[in-house]
Amino acid sequence: MSTFVYMTRCDGCGHCVDICPSDIMHIDKTIRRAVNIEPNFCWECYSCVKACPQQAIDVRGYADFAPMGHKVRVLREEKKGTISWKIKFRNGTIKDFVSPITTKPWGKHIPKLAEADSPNQGDMQSQILYNEPHGLNTEKDLPVINKSSFKKGVYY
Repeated sequence: MSTFVYMTRCDGCGHCVDICPSDIMHIDKTIRRAVNIEPNFCWECYSCVKACPQQAIDVRGYADFAPMGHKVRVLREEKKGTISWKIKFRNGTIKDFVSPITTKPWGKHIPKLAEADSPNQGDMQSQILYNEPHGLNTEKDLPVINKSSFKKGVYY
């Protein structure tokens, strides 16, 4: 269920390019519009669909929930804090799904990278990612498991 772009709606802002984890959304230099250059490699995360302020990116639904002849529309409403999915079947039946964009206020829980300390040479050589372990909430001690609770000699 790859994504595709409506060229008449796209303004070439690049939000989809910035957020695409598989790096398949690109801005075409000739027409200055977004295009999915490798639909077969789409991860189907729909990050680009959700990020597009123009609602210019659409998806093709799977046959098991939206059979041939259907339409799937996605609407991101920042003011309401929701993402709405509307599926219209061939017979005219419409199914609506509404999900919250996030459960936390926008920008409140994401660190401002420009204000963060620059990594030193040791950080650059480390296998730990930026803001680990703090960002992963792993600074707590690991739980202790009582080994006597394991059954001896049982292997699967």
